[in-house]
Amino acid sequence: MSIDEPSLARLMAASQRGDRSAYRALLVDCRKWLTRYFARRIAPHHIDDLVQETLVSMHRKLATWDSGRAFLPWLAAIARYRWIDMLRRQRDEAELGDNDAAVGAEDEAVHARLSIDHLLTLLPPKQAQAITLVKIEGASIAEASQICGQSESLVKVNIHRGLKKLAELIESE
Repeated sequence: MSIDEPSLARLMAASQRGDRSAYRALLVDCRKWLTRYFARRIAPHHIDDLVQETLVSMHRKLATWDSGRAFLPWLAAIARYRWIDMLRRQRDEAELGDNDAAVGAEDEAVHARLSIDHLLTLLPPKQAQAITLVKIEGASIAEASQICGQSESLVKVNIHRGLKKLAELIESE
């Protein structure tokens, strides 16, 4: 089965009704999607743990998904919260000396992500969503098109215009 929005939404709806085979298929597809999602954000040795934590959170939140809404943004929100929790745990576990002010690679990644998130809030929502899905989360144009409810060409236009606007914002600062 392909990992696309309609298929995942159908599996999730069936899972909420108690269909065990649909739930197993949903977990397999979500595991693949989450592995790809986290591969761009964290070190490879943390991916399996974070995917597992996210699947557990998804299980706990199963009843909160509304079939009238898209599934992948719901899953991505859960994944993002688990990722942020992991980064906080790592930060808390790091022991800095009295005079240490070193910024690790993971801290730089967090600061970069916060900066990107801030810049994306300055764009029109459809442009920010298209950029986030394709350029940050690694979705294909076709997947982004389904999630956004826009044609593939409009997704491409939104990405182009949004990146141009981001470049202007960065240059002006």
